[in-house]
Amino acid sequence: MEISNKTIDNGKAFDWGRASKEYAKYRDIYPKEFYEKLAELSLGIKGQEVLDIGTGTGVIPRNMYGYGANWTGVDISENQISYAEQLSKEAGMDISYYVSAAEDIDFPDGNFDAVIACQCFMYFNKDVILPKIHRMLKPDGHFAVLFMAWLPEESEIAKTSEEIVLKYNPSWTGGHMTRYTLETPAWCKDMFEPAHMLTYDLPVTFTRDSWHGRIKACRGIGASSLSQEEITAWEREHMAYMQTVPEVFDILHYVTIIDVSKV
Repeated sequence: MEISNKTIDNGKAFDWGRASKEYAKYRDIYPKEFYEKLAELSLGIKGQEVLDIGTGTGVIPRNMYGYGANWTGVDISENQISYAEQLSKEAGMDISYYVSAAEDIDFPDGNFDAVIACQCFMYFNKDVILPKIHRMLKPDGHFAVLFMAWLPEESEIAKTSEEIVLKYNPSWTGGHMTRYTLETPAWCKDMFEPAHMLTYDLPVTFTRDSWHGRIKACRGIGASSLSQEEITAWEREHMAYMQTVPEVFDILHYVTIIDVSKV
């Protein structure tokens, strides 16, 4: 399903369903430390009912499955959910998935101990989704917004890859990320209050192939409305660049976790 938002990619439409194959293979990149931190914050642990909105191919539920929570994943893209179901089944995981826009989800009141939104909260209509999340959470429930971005000013590889993406898709606004200070979100209003506000650096190891796949699976290429000819041309140029870098390398990422509790 195509999405268009004037604040994202200058209004140019994108569809995560187009990138589902690469997304399933190359976007499962969060290191073990990332999931351990969520468990330390009592997010996704044994005895909890957890909803992952914008679940994509089920990366968060699948990787947190061993911590014991009962997971439900929702995503607007049928293709993404298809891959999530397939990957979960192959791993012997019992995870419920639904195709739905975040704004259209409708679960019973007080159904979840935690709701997670990873790499996706910027796409949602907060005036619609936040009251729903508040309603669906248990009285002591938590809502966590997770984000992890590479830092191009601290990695020549990331910076050059961004430049090649922008050459073919100058509308893409997903690059140029830097560290930033977390503050209590204005959207908390009278529904939530901060429980944990964390930022930290996290190196992520890639090979030439996995980094190329990670970039192809981004909104600027695989999910974009570029033509197949444009994507092929990008792929040729980016792969040529990959031959100039080490076979294995780390890309420094910046992680932010905003964990708020229901009031």
